[in-house]
Amino acid sequence: IGPEYFTRELKTSFKFVEGAPDSIPGVDTTGVAIGLMLKTDVPTGKLALAGARLITMNGDEVIENGTILVERNRIVAIGKSDTVTVPADAKTIDVSGKTIMPGLIDVHAHMGTGGNGISPQQSWIYFANLAFGVTTTHDPSNNTEMVFTHSEMVQAGEMVGPRIYSTGTILYGAEGSFKAVVNEYEDALSHLRRMKAVGAFSVKSYNQPRRNQRQQIIKAARELEMMVYPEGGAMFFHNLSMILDGHTGIEHSIAIAPVYEDVTTLWAASQTGYTPTLVVAYGGIWGENYWYQKTNVWENQRLLNFFPRPLIDARSRRRMLIPDDDFGYIENAKTAKALSDAGVNVQLGAHGQLQGLGAHWEMWMFAQGGMTPLEAMRSATLHGATYLGMDKHLGSLEVGKLADLIVMNDNPLDDIQNSQDILYVMKNGRLYDAETMNEIGNHRRKRARFYWEHPKTSDAFVWKGARIGFGEAMCGCMGVQ
Repeated sequence: IGPEYFTRELKTSFKFVEGAPDSIPGVDTTGVAIGLMLKTDVPTGKLALAGARLITMNGDEVIENGTILVERNRIVAIGKSDTVTVPADAKTIDVSGKTIMPGLIDVHAHMGTGGNGISPQQSWIYFANLAFGVTTTHDPSNNTEMVFTHSEMVQAGEMVGPRIYSTGTILYGAEGSFKAVVNEYEDALSHLRRMKAVGAFSVKSYNQPRRNQRQQIIKAARELEMMVYPEGGAMFFHNLSMILDGHTGIEHSIAIAPVYEDVTTLWAASQTGYTPTLVVAYGGIWGENYWYQKTNVWENQRLLNFFPRPLIDARSRRRMLIPDDDFGYIENAKTAKALSDAGVNVQLGAHGQLQGLGAHWEMWMFAQGGMTPLEAMRSATLHGATYLGMDKHLGSLEVGKLADLIVMNDNPLDDIQNSQDILYVMKNGRLYDAETMNEIGNHRRKRARFYWEHPKTSDAFVWKGARIGFGEAMCGCMGVQ
């Protein structure tokens, strides 16, 4: 379990096995230390981004004609360009006229790590997120073995991707093959110890039917200094009981709108966060449908650079037509604004609906609900870091913080949708060209080809190009004369 190896003979576990003792011994609590250690990937050198507008998320601060100096993977200086001394050994990149903001933090990011036991050398899903400026992710439901393996591989520099955090496998309360039985406090404590051992700092309490079961999980989390993100979006009174009981946050939108002062006051006083995942908002037509209807997603070249084309075509080319006044997510977005104004920490969660671009949709929908562009951007950055307990290191552009940032061609304060027009992405001090995801800056490295870019990819299926959609896929015999 985690960094320790445990072994136990069957006869010391079951009395019916031949040779079993009269009394079965207790469970071992200490195993053999595996001792496998890898160095965390940290780039060398200094890099200055000079001349840009800096949206720092340090209050409402916006620095015009600013410079950020990064050494290794931390910000060491930031301010107006004439106040920042750039060392002679630093590489300087002129980003005059551009706008820089912190990297996006997606706290409800399902990235499909998968449970098939196969790890690719590189993941197009991770590249898609990075290319759109998502530098930190938290997945509140994934395969334990795979997601923490990938998290460590990214941390060690063996894979390129955003920072990956996760609850691992959910603590599922309904019947099923992976039900987490919680009948008493010791059950909850056992489950959380197991998850913490493999690398989780959070767990997801999902469909635990009784309130006392959910409370036992919360109590165990407090003892082990972990966080509990429950599955929200259920009955309204169910969500309110979660808020009263001290969960870290509510994942998914509450399906009742509007909310009144009694709810906003209670929610703010509880210090429970809110991740509405407007792309899949409950109580009406999901928010993602608005963007599939209003924009030609299949023509987004940045997206196509990092997605197998059939996945885009299958979802975007044959779209529904919905009257604008029938999109219920707008009311959910207004609720998020009301809660934010009351002091609730509202943060971005894109639910893995459309890797990378979906995070921008979520941010834009915050603005549709009444948030200013700066408020929406803060929910997508600093609020996410606060929600994960990482705001001392992430979420804003300040000296001492990790160098995760986005360089945009235009100003999202003027138009929030400018957030997707990204020139460069920096994650952990490494700078990437967002169009190609080739590493630039002090360490130049070209991205390897994806499987559909390989010249030997089968022509039986059209993986790329702008003309043929998913529905026109051909069998391999079509090329035979």
